[in-house]
Amino acid sequence: MAVLSEGAKTEIRRLVAQFPHRQSALLGALFVAQGEAGYLRPDVVAEVAEALDLPPSEVTSVASFYHLFHFEPVGREVIQVCTNISCLLRGCHRVLRGFSEYLQIDVGQTTTDGAYTLRTAECLAACDEAPVIMVGTERYGPVTADGVDDVLARHARKQGRR
Repeated sequence: MAVLSEGAKTEIRRLVAQFPHRQSALLGALFVAQGEAGYLRPDVVAEVAEALDLPPSEVTSVASFYHLFHFEPVGREVIQVCTNISCLLRGCHRVLRGFSEYLQIDVGQTTTDGAYTLRTAECLAACDEAPVIMVGTERYGPVTADGVDDVLARHARKQGRR
């Protein structure tokens, strides 16, 4: 049974047509699929693999490499706190604790309203902004534990919410 809509499949076909090799459309196809399904369940991965004529194991391998793809349900926004050396030396553990206390969840958990999931990330490639976080696809840094509520408010404004 199909899990992706015809609209999503059409978008994936459009992406495939843009590249000389079908594999080049994989990241875009994964974003389309995750955007529709919410996360990359095995049946979703299988449909992406079928659409690109790739083995599901290859699709899973690629998706598992990138921190923006999820294999389990997550909140509407995923907050990732970088824990690499630059961020570690500049207090990422305090920032992580600040988000955990503010949202009243532990790392790996989602708020009861489904708004946020809190995660760590090995590297967000912004050492000059350490400690750095991502909320969805937006990067913020340097962030302090005292500025957690401000970051979330700024993010909401960027997204057009109050």
